[in-house]
Amino acid sequence: MELAVFQELTKEITSECFYMTESQQEEKVIQMIDLHHFVECYQSPISILNYIQHPINIVEENGVKKGILFYNLSHHTPYDWNVFEEFKRQKQLKEVWFVFVEENMVSNTFRHKDFITENSIEIFYDRIFLFNFFQSTIHILK
Repeated sequence: MELAVFQELTKEITSECFYMTESQQEEKVIQMIDLHHFVECYQSPISILNYIQHPINIVEENGVKKGILFYNLSHHTPYDWNVFEEFKRQKQLKEVWFVFVEENMVSNTFRHKDFITENSIEIFYDRIFLFNFFQSTIHILK
């Protein structure tokens, strides 16, 4: 992502998310960076429709609206997974993807698979990915 684009998107987050704390705005910026880099690395063209109002980013792939939630196991964010199912219905998303974001190389996916099982992620999400941010690789877990 070019610096000018990053600055413009950051300004948009700051102005539209004025009600958020600095920490929440920082998380939103990280979400935006993850989303843009994921889109760059994904094998099919994806258009970003919305990432401001919700942790689930709304995108479009081949004319189909989808949602993407990024999750970092190192920074545990508590979510009510049922709320995301309602969001899917409200926004008329055909699919919702769960994307683990990792900064370091992952040699095995035991932690990820345990998390999926413990939180019933397979029930709520249509596809599950492991995205290595710095390696720019995306692996399908489900």
